[in-house]
Amino acid sequence: MDFISELRWRGMLQDITEGVEEALGQASVCGYIGFDPTAPSLTIGNYVQVMILHFFQQAGHTPIVLMGGATGRVGDPSGKDKERELLDEDILEKNLSHQMAQFHSLLNFESGENRAIMVNNVDFYKEMNVLTFLRDVGKTLTVNYMLAKDSVKNRLDKGISFTEFSYQLLQAYDFLCLYRDKNCLIQMGGSDQWGNITSGTEFIRRHVGGKAYAITTPLLTKADGSKFGKSTEGNIWLDPNMTSPYKFYQFWINSDDRDIGRFLRYFSFRKQDEIEALEAEFKDDLQQLKKVLAEEITRRIHGNENYEAVMTVSELLFNRKADRSFLEKINSKQWRAVADEIPSHQVSKTVFSAGINVVDFLAETTSIVGSKGDARRAIKGNAISINKVKISDFEAVIDQHQLLHGQYLMIENGKKNKYLVEAI
Repeated sequence: MDFISELRWRGMLQDITEGVEEALGQASVCGYIGFDPTAPSLTIGNYVQVMILHFFQQAGHTPIVLMGGATGRVGDPSGKDKERELLDEDILEKNLSHQMAQFHSLLNFESGENRAIMVNNVDFYKEMNVLTFLRDVGKTLTVNYMLAKDSVKNRLDKGISFTEFSYQLLQAYDFLCLYRDKNCLIQMGGSDQWGNITSGTEFIRRHVGGKAYAITTPLLTKADGSKFGKSTEGNIWLDPNMTSPYKFYQFWINSDDRDIGRFLRYFSFRKQDEIEALEAEFKDDLQQLKKVLAEEITRRIHGNENYEAVMTVSELLFNRKADRSFLEKINSKQWRAVADEIPSHQVSKTVFSAGINVVDFLAETTSIVGSKGDARRAIKGNAISINKVKISDFEAVIDQHQLLHGQYLMIENGKKNKYLVEAI
């Protein structure tokens, strides 16, 4: 794989500095992307850059993940119209530890001559005092040079602290350390990082007379102009405890038709001819194309077992033909996935051991309906199903024999209202 050509056909190349293609063509090189642990998990937005590192590694080069244990304490002003709120150091350390574990599941750190490398930039600064920083780092780039960068220039009217102003120097020094210690020649990142990255290439030129390179990726936005990876509920996280595998899958399924071509190129491991063949095959059925990508990326991020659980949840929620026999095939882990997506109630197992009238159960034990009168009207209207079996008798009793896996009960009130009851 030719790395630059790969980025070009995928639409993932924004800017490069002169000479980078020649450097990549001559030998296997090291390149890095920095990630500040300012969030509790990586997001889909971060995953764009993970894909860049993946393609870099596939092209035979060595990717470096630089964790911002130091820079995360300062805050990058790029793309921000006001000062960042500094996070507590304990929170940053927790975020850092979690994100490092996530990276190890996303890139190959274990095998091959070009296996990925993890570095924490706090190691560059923990023994450095402020006078050493000012003498060795602060003297290299002029204030005039730093003021010309958009990340600084765009903040001058509203104000920027020295802390955030110095971020550019820290990122530049990071590059020098990796250049010197790891023979790292290339820094990559989103297009909003161009100023910081080229400050690093200039820092290396001035400080040690070396030649380093920059590559940036377009910031991915959706067809409606909104930032990628955002929803009405916030970020789409890679942590299943923050964005469930089901919601993760649904994000791709519910994406705008106009976005699927770009999403395939950014997030699929498939080659150009495979993607183009899929687009030709499903040009009149873009929903199927979305399912292809949703399956690939959900399996990759969350694993095969969670993907199968997602399919079970989807079948349960959207297939009206799903019957009692389907429910009986759902395993405990899949029921837990269901519980994350529909209203759920926990009820003591003793209730089921003794047995309980269905009207009392619906109205009082679970509050699925507002009153006993509502329960009777729903039953009379043929709206109530328990485990896909219609309830027509006001005197029906719910007991432990109806619990699936001895633990779960599926209740429906009409076609759209579904509830899960868990016996505890």
